[in-house]
This record gives sequence, structure tokens and C-alpha cells, in this order.
Amino acid sequence: MTPALADLLDAAKDRGDLLASSHENIRALLDGAANPLYEASVAELAADGAWSELNDRFFTRLAFGTGGLRGRTISTRVTTAERGSAAEGQRPDHPCVGTNALNHYNITRATLGLCRYLKAAHAAEGRPGRPSLAVARDTRHFGREFADLVARVATETGCDVFRFVEPRSTPELSFSVRHLGAGAGIVLTASHNPPPDNGYKVYWNDGAQVVEPHASGIISQVNAIAGESYDPVPESERGIVTDLGDEIDEAYLARLETLLLDPELVKSQRDSLKIVFTNLHGTGGTISPRLLRRLGFHCDTVPEQDVQDGWFPTVNSPNPENAEALAMGIAQAGRDGADIVIATDPDCDRMGVAVRDDAGNLVLLTGNQIGSLLAWYRIRTYIAQGIVTEANRDHAVLVKTFVTTELQGAIAARHGIPCVNTLTGFKYIGEKLGKYELAIPADLRADYRRLSDAETRALRLQHSRFFIFGGEESYGYLGADFLRDKDGNGAVAMFAELAAYAKAEGTTLPGLLDRLYLEYGYHREGQHSETLKGADGARQIQALAADYGTHPPTEVDGVAVTRVRDFSRQDIHDEEGDLIPKEKMLFVDLADGRAFAVRPSGTEPKIKFYFYLRPAPDTDPTLAPEALADAKSRGDAAYEALSRAVIADMRDRLARLG
Repeated sequence: MTPALADLLDAAKDRGDLLASSHENIRALLDGAANPLYEASVAELAADGAWSELNDRFFTRLAFGTGGLRGRTISTRVTTAERGSAAEGQRPDHPCVGTNALNHYNITRATLGLCRYLKAAHAAEGRPGRPSLAVARDTRHFGREFADLVARVATETGCDVFRFVEPRSTPELSFSVRHLGAGAGIVLTASHNPPPDNGYKVYWNDGAQVVEPHASGIISQVNAIAGESYDPVPESERGIVTDLGDEIDEAYLARLETLLLDPELVKSQRDSLKIVFTNLHGTGGTISPRLLRRLGFHCDTVPEQDVQDGWFPTVNSPNPENAEALAMGIAQAGRDGADIVIATDPDCDRMGVAVRDDAGNLVLLTGNQIGSLLAWYRIRTYIAQGIVTEANRDHAVLVKTFVTTELQGAIAARHGIPCVNTLTGFKYIGEKLGKYELAIPADLRADYRRLSDAETRALRLQHSRFFIFGGEESYGYLGADFLRDKDGNGAVAMFAELAAYAKAEGTTLPGLLDRLYLEYGYHREGQHSETLKGADGARQIQALAADYGTHPPTEVDGVAVTRVRDFSRQDIHDEEGDLIPKEKMLFVDLADGRAFAVRPSGTEPKIKFYFYLRPAPDTDPTLAPEALADAKSRGDAAYEALSRAVIADMRDRLARLG
């Protein structure tokens, strides 16, 4: 660092313009960096007095959490050095400089730490040869450069790499780890975050996102690495890169086809169903349309959104939870008379839909509604087919997150199927699948990954637990255990079969949902996300989360609170007796059956609030058809009152905390 820049930064810190942590992180980066881009960018921002920008970039080191990294690759202000030869409005030549950004500095550190941990685990288990990892990326900015960097760092530290040449989905990465027998996996994605973001998500050898003890082990290794310089191993010890493509696609597609529970039903109805699919400029177009067509469905795509583009130019946000993201698909379905619109996010692990209601209008279903319909259909079909029986149903299981609708728990309970709740994050559902696989006697599961779904299902129903379905309210679903993360491609197939069932029944999907309400009571769920950006926002989020823990509400909307579960302080066990890891989440139940939860997001600068309207405890939830409209009206009013009360209380807390 030049003396002039050092003096400028010191003076800004003394004035209070530059946070002490920002000052420390800038010096650490520049003192150990050989890349002139870093100092040029910091110097430009400092010379312009852009202290807020520097604080946002450097107030912390991008934390390698239990799932990996996620952060900006393009900042709100792009420096001259970062822009390079790119024109205004184009992607800069270089990612954002900063310790709190996803860039070459943090990608290198993360990969070095992961590979060191992977090599140690490989050696401790006495495995022959070099450890390996699979690498995929979605369509986000700098994905190709980051994937190439990961491959170079990994091979130069003695690991083999299986690398997808073109963008592929997160679930296909999970599948490939298991299919190839890799020791770990990395997918470069920020899911449905805004275009400037990217991420680095880590998987272990079971194809699930890393959980303990591996998560802490990897984090420890990453945190021990101060900079991006390293000494490669000798040439003879370096790994090799194997590029992946159609051969993995075909293996994955073959497994996805087995998700159909009633192929004959699909054959009888598929000609009458017309589907519009959009990948929202992401990876979903590689597999999902091919899968639907292989299953015989009529599937059109949205041409303007087929283009893989990290700017996601036709949507404000590439998030299938949002109505706006499906607008072009809905307009096309309106013109063409299609029955269903299906959208997946950039890495295709989430799926949103619009469907025709009884009046013929296209309406959106929420993630909770989609998951409840899929769970109900798969449970009833397995029972109807005699696969799940009175004798073995306690060996079946539905897995969901705590913040996902209790309607799914009610459905499972009515059919005698255990329901297990996990923390938010599909890694915890993946962890349960690993537990169920390991419960099978070792000699019977020696070749587990090569067995058919029918064969593994028989083993689990006899010796362990057969996973019927898993999901979370944020539009993530899984219908089998041949991969270990939420799967947008698989969800597309499962939902198409569900639509075929509704056709066969002479009803619509909203009509089918009303049938569930008649049997299990009216449920409504939703959420509010309070976005608080930057260093000050991060402080506010943590202070607000802590305040709920120390000052939980005793009454909400005039109704007494009957139970508060503080997942950060209390020892809470799930339905199988497993201890839930500590997490900053508070769940509040009211006497009339309503509830809300609050938790900071693990991937975005937000604190999230979840609201629930459900039948009151110890009441008969069933409804007569003529009572449904009134139950919805009264329930919606109670739901809105709850959300208003919770948000108002949140605003008061923020004002008090300052």
C-alpha cells in the first residue's frame, strides 16, 4: 500500500468515516495482495470520499457459513479498475474488490480451506488415490471464471475435479456428487438473489449440503487462511479435471422419470394438459422441458427467457415466489390457452406455478400450497398402491421445516405417517435422508446408490424410514432420495403428475386445494421480509433478533401467547428425538391457533417474519362445503390482523433499538 493511501485511510478512521473493522480488513487485503486491481479500486474510492461504499465492502470478511458463501460480485459503485474495458451497463471485467464480496480472493480462500479439509478426511478414512470434488455453476456473473478458479486451486492442491462445462442446476450437482462418488461438491450460485450477487455452496460426499461436524471443520480451515496466495503441490501430485456434460444429464433424467407414481394416469391425461415453462434465464431449461416432453406432456417455453443471462433482463427478480417473475409465462399461457405456468429460479432448486382456477383464470399458488398438494397426493397414492400399508406406515416419513405450513403435518397425521420438522435450510432435510440411509444394515446398503428406487424403498420400509416427500415454504421440494437437495426439475415432474390427477378427477388444482381445506381446515400462511442493508443494517438485524429473545411478546392482536420456542436458547428436540442445532429463530403460538415466527435470513440482509392462520387447538377442523367461503373470509381477516400487529411491533422495536 502506498504511504499516501495509508495516510488517507488512517485519517478517515480517526474521523469516524471508516469503521475500524473496515480499516483493518483493507490493510490486511492490500498488505498481502499482489493484484494491483485491489489497491487501485480502494484508492479510487478513498480519493472520492466514498467511505460508505468502502465500509459496505470491508466492514467484515465474507463469512464462510455452514452452507458456504454468498455476496456481491458487482457493487453499487463499480471502480474504473473493476470495469476494465466493459462498457457502461455491461458486466464489469472484474468482480467487486472487498473482503465482504464474492470475488477471486474469497473464492480462493474457500477452496483452499475446503480442499485441505477434504484431503485430511480422505486420508483419515484410508481411501486410495486423490480426493475429488464436483463443480457446477448457474448463469450468474463470473460463474465461469469462478468455476475455472476453483478447478485450478483444487487441482494445484492435490484434488481431482469433475467440472460441468456449461451451467447446470444445483440439484444436478447434488446428484452428480452421489453418482460419481465424489468427496465433495461446489455449486456457484446465489439462488434467486438479485443479479449482482453470486455464491459458493458446498456439499459433502452424500450429496447434501455440509452439516456438522464437517461444516465446522471446513469453516475452521477457511478462517485459518489469511490471503489468496498458496504453494501448489508438485506437478506429479496435482489433480486432473474431468469435464462433464450429457452423460450426467442422461443419468439424472433417468432417475427423475422414476418420480412418476402413476404413469398410466399421466398417459391418460397428458394430451389434455398444456404447460408453459420458463427458466427465468437460469439453468432450468437444460433439464425440465426435456423431462416433461419425455414424459409425454405438451411443454412450451418462453423464448425471451430461454436465454441464459446473469442480468435476468426480463424480470425485476428471478424469484418464482414473485408474481412478476411469472408474468411473461402467464401472458403466453393466456394467449395459447395453456393450463399451467411453471417457473424455476436460476439454479433450478425452487419452483413456482400459476394454474387455472374454476373460473378459468390463472392464479398463483404459494410454496406452502404447492407443497401441501404434492405431499397429499404422494401419500395417498403410495397408500392406494399398497406400497405404504398399515403394517409399515410408521416406517414412512414426511419431512418439512418448522416454518412450513402445519397443513402438511395434519395430512401426514391423518394417514398415520410420521412428520418430522427441521430448521430452515434443505441441508437439514438432506441430513435426515443420510440418517435414514445409514440406519439400513451395512451389508444391505453397500451398493445403495446403484439400486433402483423400488429397491431402496423396500429397504427403508423394512429397516429405516422411507422418505415420501420433503419441502419448505420457500418453494423447495424433493420427492426421492437419489439426490439430497431441493430439486426444481423433480418438482416440475411431480407437479405435472398432480395436474394430471386433478384433470382426471374433473377438478382444478385450486379446487383440489379446497378439498384439503374441507378435510383439514382452512390454513393460510405468508411472510414479511424487512431488508436492512450494509454494516448498519447487519447491526440492526442482530439487535432485533436478540430483542425478541430477551423480550418475547406475551400478547399479540389481543390474543394470549401460549408458547414461545426460542431456538437460540432452548434445547429443542425434533419428533425423532434429535437435538435441533441452535439458531436465531423465535416461534410464537397464540391461543386461537394463529402463530408467527421470526428469524434473520442466512443468505440475504433481511429479517424474516412468518405468519400462520390455522384451526384452533382441540377443535374439529373439518368444514362443510357451504361453510368454506365464510371460513376463508374470517380466516383471512384474522391472518391480516396478525400480520399487521407483528409488523407494527417490529417497527416499534426497531425505533427503540435505534
